[in-house]
Amino acid sequence: MDLRQMEVVVAVADAGGFTAAARRLHVVQSAVSGTVRALERELGTPLFDRTTHRVALTPAGEAFVPAARAALRAAEAAREVVDAVRGELRGRITVGTMQGVWAGLHHALAALRAEHPGLRVQLRQAAVADIRQALREGTVDMAVVALDRQQQRGLTTRLLSQEEMVLVASPGRDLGAAASRGGAELADAARLPLVDFSPGWAIRHAVDRAFRAAGVDRPTTFEVNDIVAAAELVRNDLGVCIMPRSIADRFPDLTTYRFRRHAPHWKIMLVRPPGEAPPAVAALWRHFT
Repeated sequence: MDLRQMEVVVAVADAGGFTAAARRLHVVQSAVSGTVRALERELGTPLFDRTTHRVALTPAGEAFVPAARAALRAAEAAREVVDAVRGELRGRITVGTMQGVWAGLHHALAALRAEHPGLRVQLRQAAVADIRQALREGTVDMAVVALDRQQQRGLTTRLLSQEEMVLVASPGRDLGAAASRGGAELADAARLPLVDFSPGWAIRHAVDRAFRAAGVDRPTTFEVNDIVAAAELVRNDLGVCIMPRSIADRFPDLTTYRFRRHAPHWKIMLVRPPGEAPPAVAALWRHFT
């Protein structure tokens, strides 16, 4: 058994099939199939159930893939340590992030590329729950995400920023009472058509938590998973939306209102698995200011 065989099995499991894994690995499908069959013969058991419509892991495959991931990570860490001693980093680092969260990530990535041009960076954008799971599984090395206190457990964290959320409306929508008293209430938003983000989004999680704390029920008129779509709905006065001020500032033609009480808020964190950081992760971690 060698690392290449493990890499191929993991690719098939991740891609959900031999053809997709071959594309990912830039080889022909027969090479992928042959590698998997050879390993299955060596192990004495199939790793995949193959049908005309799908490829699924067998119980043996379910046990093998996490161990193979760990072995591949260990091999990569060994190479990184040697590269670090030589003063250069190569290989790959996978960084997770969410829509609406940037926190200077582009500056840190540019600085890392200038310092270590041989290091390949992959960016994975997903919901916060998916990124947290990927950190546990080792398929994401570090992430820039919004996490509450409970979600931070079991991770090494560093606070990058924190902010309150605001109510965003079209300039033509009359929220005079909110403006005259110096801010909106969550009850004001609950009485209006509300543009919400999908469950699993950190913004949605924070907004739900704030409404619960205020004891206010609210219906959702629109549910989207895209910030630009939310802004377009608001711009056309189809509803109002609650979002972090840093995101609302990207749409200067819209009107924002602060909340007087129970304002939703979020914290942007730099996170990674616990323990000593691999050299590539440590290098990128340093570039965040």
